[in-house]
Amino acid sequence: MLIHAATVILFLVLAVLSLIDARTQRLPDVFTLPLIATGIAVNGLIFSSVWSAIAGGALGYGVLVALEMAYRRLRGRDGLGRGDAKLLAAGGAWCGAWLLPSILLAASLGALMFVLVLAAVRRRAPDPTQPMPFGPWLALGIAAAWIWRAYGPGLLPGV
Repeated sequence: MLIHAATVILFLVLAVLSLIDARTQRLPDVFTLPLIATGIAVNGLIFSSVWSAIAGGALGYGVLVALEMAYRRLRGRDGLGRGDAKLLAAGGAWCGAWLLPSILLAASLGALMFVLVLAAVRRRAPDPTQPMPFGPWLALGIAAAWIWRAYGPGLLPGV
């Protein structure tokens, strides 16, 4: 029963963060930081893997901060914000370090498909200088990884 309550909480906060980021291109600390702490606590209570959650949070944050800094150095402008790094840290805290690549892959593919469909509908290439929120795509990746982590691969019949 605790796992279902945790799932509802996670999905509600991810939905709120997605809406905020889509509208403002910000991921407020007031939501992301407690989500990291809650992920660590949930892992301790449900899976007895507090250290895995801490490692996932640290690695998730560190990877996106390193990517952010490398992009800024290479291109001379921001490509990711720290809110994205904190949201991936939350994903690592909830899902563990081993699911971080899957979260990033799902988020990146979702964002790429969105941009391609948008370009096809508008019949013009997107403006590369126009910022696009990445938080909703990270939230989608985190939600998918959490379902895999919490409920296992046997969640869907035939999968």
